[in-house]
Amino acid sequence: MNLRSLLLCADEKIVRVLRRTLDDLEIDVELFTSAQIAVNQLGRERFEAIIVDCAGPGAVEVLRSSRSAPLNRRAVAVAILDPHSGLRSAFELGANFVLYKPVTVERAKSSFRAARALMKKERRHSARVSVQLSVEMSSGASGSHLTVSTRDVSEGGLAVLLPRRCDLGGRWQLSFTLPGSDAVLEVAAGLAWEGTETQVGLHFEDPSDEVVSALREWILHNSPESWEFDPGIACRLANLSLGACYLTMDSPFPVSTRVTLSMRVAGNLLRAEGVVRIAHPEREMGAEFTQSTPEHRELLEKFMGPLTENHDVPPEFTVEPEGFEVERPATTAAAVESGGETNDPLVRLFREMAVLPVDLFMEALRNQHGPGTEAAAASV
Repeated sequence: MNLRSLLLCADEKIVRVLRRTLDDLEIDVELFTSAQIAVNQLGRERFEAIIVDCAGPGAVEVLRSSRSAPLNRRAVAVAILDPHSGLRSAFELGANFVLYKPVTVERAKSSFRAARALMKKERRHSARVSVQLSVEMSSGASGSHLTVSTRDVSEGGLAVLLPRRCDLGGRWQLSFTLPGSDAVLEVAAGLAWEGTETQVGLHFEDPSDEVVSALREWILHNSPESWEFDPGIACRLANLSLGACYLTMDSPFPVSTRVTLSMRVAGNLLRAEGVVRIAHPEREMGAEFTQSTPEHRELLEKFMGPLTENHDVPPEFTVEPEGFEVERPATTAAAVESGGETNDPLVRLFREMAVLPVDLFMEALRNQHGPGTEAAAASV
């Protein structure tokens, strides 16, 4: 099944380019020229991408609505902007990617290649598998206890049938077992939506790594949809520390994207998980590592050795998105230091200088000095 996108745009030239590009990437396009009709559709159908020409009327309303519509709050939002438009305002409205005008086939393919990889991961996250399970629900606040039956299960929550109509406000503790498993999963949940009669949706709150892993594995093996993900996107290493890396790539992933980084140099291979903390459209992005174990730090130090000893050795870097950091913020390696404070200079730069214009940030990056930071394969 192709990915689906909603496009709000009245510029025929842009529409032609996007139709051609998205068709090549197996992304279906549903075109709207009326913002109100587009908003109504967001409440009725699920899309993997919301694409909005910000020069047209109603663009702000559609971007905001995509973030408040339960069906599409995790959709990848792409804002089409004039190069002189305010970039921050687009991100504040909920855009994840920015596509600058003039919109060419080459520019669109570069942006949507990265967007598609993220769209596929988000589709898996929202995929629901029809199954009937018995779930025990208990509320610490009210002392209520319910036994409910599921209609379907996803990585992010459950749709259940209540034995009777009742108030499900507040936080509930769920306990259930997936088919084919003996492990009892326990997770907190809150009300996501209310359907007709006694059907409601629950979203998981702060699920543990064990719960996330069990749900993901079960859904991958039981979903009727096949999951073929795009290969990692090649990028160039510009700066590396024990807590973060800064990468040059044609289409960076948006801030708060969870990513897996594959790094190879001089025969050494390292895979690291991270979260994007800073992104400059069509230029670079910075990711903070999330692992905090001594073993991972030792592997990273081993990887950095050849870079410091021989600057002529080019490292191979690829990055793969894993979805948005929404439900459960990652515990980063740097955040473990000193109760949330960090001595890592690159991480500090991401946190303190992220709001600077690109040119000023790049100057700060070039002027950065301190132990633990290596201007790795390429100088910025």
